[in-house]
Amino acid sequence: MVPFPGPGWLVVILGLAILSTEFEWAQRLLHVVRGKVRAWTHWVGQRSIPVRVLIGLATAAFVGAVLWGVFAVLGVPEWVPDQVVPPLPGL
Repeated sequence: MVPFPGPGWLVVILGLAILSTEFEWAQRLLHVVRGKVRAWTHWVGQRSIPVRVLIGLATAAFVGAVLWGVFAVLGVPEWVPDQVVPPLPGL
């Protein structure tokens, strides 16, 4: 779920938060993850708008490449409309 569009990291962090109620190692890991997320958010917040846009475009390109790779290996799912499939090169 992490490289795909949607709440992948949110689900991972939520699961870690649930585990941290029972396990010490999960609590320590959650503390580290929260610190990294805060640092990343702070770093991105200090950048100019063009840099933020570039980060967003790079993320979108990565997600698109991962989806294309998954579709190239596994095939395009049946639920994808036929109008979308021809523009995807190599699929």
